[in-house]
This record gives sequence, C-alpha cells and structure tokens, in this order.
Amino acid sequence: MFKPALIIGFICAALGVIIGAFAAHGLKPMMELSQQQTFETGVRYQMYHSFALIMVGLLSAHFSNNYINLATLFFTLGILCFSGSLYALSLMQMNGIVGLKGVGIITPIGGVFFILGWVYSLLAVLKG
Repeated sequence: MFKPALIIGFICAALGVIIGAFAAHGLKPMMELSQQQTFETGVRYQMYHSFALIMVGLLSAHFSNNYINLATLFFTLGILCFSGSLYALSLMQMNGIVGLKGVGIITPIGGVFFILGWVYSLLAVLKG
C-alpha cells in the first residue's frame, strides 16, 4: 500500500467533513445562495477526491508503479487548487472583496489536476 496516498486521503476526508460542517452551521447564515453552492461544490469535490486518494493508496498493493505516485500528486494538487480556490472565492465574495485577484483561474487548473489523477490511476492499472 502507498501510505502517503492513504494518509493524505484520510486527512482530506476528515477536513472535508470539518469544512463542510463549519460552512453549513457557521457560514450559511452569512452567505448568499450562490456562495453556499460554490462552497458546497468545493467540499463535494474534496470528498470525492479524498476517496480517490484512498483508492489509489489501496490499488498500489496490486499495481505498484510510478503512476500511483503521480496520481497521488495530481489528486492532492487538485484538492488544493480546485476546492481551495472555491473556498477562497466564496469567502472573498461573502466579505465583499471584489475583483477576486485572479483566484478564479486556479479552479480550472485544479480540475485539470483531477483529470490527470484519474488518467494516471488508469495508467497504473493498465501498466501494472
């Protein structure tokens, strides 16, 4: 098993629950509906890809190759960029910060990292 993928996956899943609960109970009264939806999208994708990291960590017991390492890297970067940028956008909008200083461009980059994580997971299985 590839422990780094498992550890990062479990930590990101736990943080996803914490962040989601914080938003639902602490931030929801202060956020507009569109900001809530954006924030929830970040949490949802963080959880999906936390499970993907756990899957990759477990797959590595059968398919141990460099593709596992790359999938782990890309899923982790995806969570940071995609979900992190959505959290930042929501909080900035909630606090009236306009212009967003280019934060929005990070979201699709995170999406590309997610796609690469899935592609490298597939390659790990095909080449394993």
